[in-house]
Amino acid sequence: MSIIVNKNSKVLVQGITGSEGSFHSAQMLEYGTQIVGGVTPGKGGTLAVDNKINVFNSVEDAKYATGADVSIIFVPPSFAAEAIIEASEAGIEVVVCISEGIPVRDMALVKRVIDQNETKLIGPNCPGVITVDECKLGIMPGFICKKGNIGVVSKSGTLTYEAIGQLVNVGLGQTTAIGIGGDPIIGTNMTEILSLFEKDGETEGVVMIGEIGGQMENEAAKWAKENMSKPIVGFIAGQTAPEGRRMGHAGAIVSGGDDTAKAKMQILEECGISVCESVADIGKKMKKALNK
Repeated sequence: MSIIVNKNSKVLVQGITGSEGSFHSAQMLEYGTQIVGGVTPGKGGTLAVDNKINVFNSVEDAKYATGADVSIIFVPPSFAAEAIIEASEAGIEVVVCISEGIPVRDMALVKRVIDQNETKLIGPNCPGVITVDECKLGIMPGFICKKGNIGVVSKSGTLTYEAIGQLVNVGLGQTTAIGIGGDPIIGTNMTEILSLFEKDGETEGVVMIGEIGGQMENEAAKWAKENMSKPIVGFIAGQTAPEGRRMGHAGAIVSGGDDTAKAKMQILEECGISVCESVADIGKKMKKALNK
């Protein structure tokens, strides 16, 4: 099984004719992702990605012609919120937004729309989703993954890759790896992803990577304590960050309460999660947790 996407997902690429969209579409096709169309306003009727993919003027047109149920967005931040809303209004079930720098005010509107339409949004400002050996959506390097039984959910793109590498180093593969994004307003939170992994019959353990700022990791840990039967290994980035300093992601700023790395690590441990002080310990901790 898988969560979010699988080999049967029919994918649209919004912004497919841009440099990023074109490059990563080629990578996704090579991995085996079923891209059924692209969307660039004004370029409908043309072909993209080495003349392999039909381009449409709108998501509505593309969905009607292809039956797509998933969309991935590679458009500039000033147009990205509108692109998400267009996909949601067209009835696309899952939307992955890679774009970074979308204004918070725009995302507040997006959040209302996707909640109303029951659209599952991953991102923005994220590396995407990969269901190993089935479907790659985004910028994650597929070759680092190995098919297995560990789910990965992370706020950080590069730490997602590091967690996968550490798991593979100890012989553990992945079911699905998801970078949810580090912005203040994102589409899907950690608790929602943990719930999907808990229901997935193939996932036997989960790696959860958070960072300073906000309450998402704390809320997910408390939910997991009451609802998860599978072991979780956690890591919190930003352990040496000065108080009040914004670190990379727009949501990673500490107010001095229980959103510091130290406080979050303590809460995770109190909720039964195996916490790593270093990403280098993720694989070993998970292997130990599975053997209990």
